[in-house]
Amino acid sequence: MLSFLICLASLCFLMLVAYRGFSVILFAPIAALGAVLLTDPSAVLPVYSGLFMDKMVVFVKLYFPVFMLGALFGKVIELSGFARSIVSSVIKAVGADRAVLSIVLVGGLLTYGGVSLFVVVFAVYPFAAEMFRQGDIPKRLIPGTIALGAFTFTMDSLPGTPQIQNIIPTTFFHTNAYAAPILGTIGGIFILITGVAYMEWRLRSARAAGEGYGTGHIMEPEVAASDADLVHPLIALLPLVVVGVANLLFTRWLGPVLYGTAMNKVQLTPTGTPVEQEVGKFIAIWSVEVALVLGILTVMLFSYRVVAGKFAEGSKHAIAGSLLASINTASEYGFGAVIAALPGFIAIREALTAIPNPLVNEAVTVTTLAGITGSASGGMSIALAAMKDQFIAMATANQIPLEVLHRVASMASGGMDTLPHNGAVITLLAVTGLTHRQSYKDIFAITCIKTSAVFVVIATYYLTGLV
Repeated sequence: MLSFLICLASLCFLMLVAYRGFSVILFAPIAALGAVLLTDPSAVLPVYSGLFMDKMVVFVKLYFPVFMLGALFGKVIELSGFARSIVSSVIKAVGADRAVLSIVLVGGLLTYGGVSLFVVVFAVYPFAAEMFRQGDIPKRLIPGTIALGAFTFTMDSLPGTPQIQNIIPTTFFHTNAYAAPILGTIGGIFILITGVAYMEWRLRSARAAGEGYGTGHIMEPEVAASDADLVHPLIALLPLVVVGVANLLFTRWLGPVLYGTAMNKVQLTPTGTPVEQEVGKFIAIWSVEVALVLGILTVMLFSYRVVAGKFAEGSKHAIAGSLLASINTASEYGFGAVIAALPGFIAIREALTAIPNPLVNEAVTVTTLAGITGSASGGMSIALAAMKDQFIAMATANQIPLEVLHRVASMASGGMDTLPHNGAVITLLAVTGLTHRQSYKDIFAITCIKTSAVFVVIATYYLTGLV
């Protein structure tokens, strides 16, 4: 019982400090090693060097290039004006009177195209504020609307999305970003329809109560300038299309042709040491990296003069942000590895094992840990690192394809991760100049819809057998 309480206390401590705004990079090892100290004081330093740091470095090795290239792609999309062109075009196509749907579609389009969700928040907010002001829609509804577009169906549900939450499961299950495409699409459509219906209901309720945009707001963006100088929307969309097509082609065809599907060996010189790499574990990651590089080059091809003068400073900010995001998540990954090695985790694992259905078991485990850590990628990494073998064994025994495990884990990670201490939520509220008290209710409602979508997908699989 004591060992279980130690694990629980460590998890609660990390959640508390994250909620209070302290750095996870600093406190994840403190929380993990505090639990080790209470379990076996002599093991603190060996566990820190041999387990925590080892797992942290493994995560960085696997995923930092995706974080970095994703941030850089988002930055050049922003600097080139392509993001603004896309936003403006979608708003015109959908109609200014459909402000909620317009902002959701813009966020989804940018996220599915490979732009980091943090970049999407900054890119979309000025347009959302202008539309909501013109339509006299309460500003407090903006965070929920942006969250629906950027943090949900295109982050981890729709097949092929290059967001990290859809890439992490590939290394555990040897799948690719297009795993379970039918189930992912069904889940994404459910989230989109239900989420938009909820936000429209909130809008109607506010109007019935006579509530408008409001006054006295902070962080108000400047009124949007003329769109006359924007690049043509088809050109602006081209880099997103390139990322999607390149990801698909490298995943399905070019990658296997170049590297095979098993162990690949490269020897640069006749006397050099061979470099061996398990292709199946990396092909999905390589596909996203290649796609993002091609996307960046496409932006530069069409807007070199616009981007060149701002690229040095802009790339510094993008890379700094990607370093922070990747090390944050890597720290949580190392924390999870330490917790999984403690005696108390056996009780947690046995409690979760009591859920007999393998997909429900996986979904509950992943979304619970994502909620505790406040990170979709961090919580999923912890869950899969600790319980991958158990999930695979249960799925194999029940003849469930690993693609389904991938999609359920990915979607569950983006479920309860958006609790108040989540970094994306804190960033979103800070950018919009709103507080948890004003706007978190709608974000939480979207979180509940997102979480329920996982179980809709699970039910669909059992009822139809679709993958």
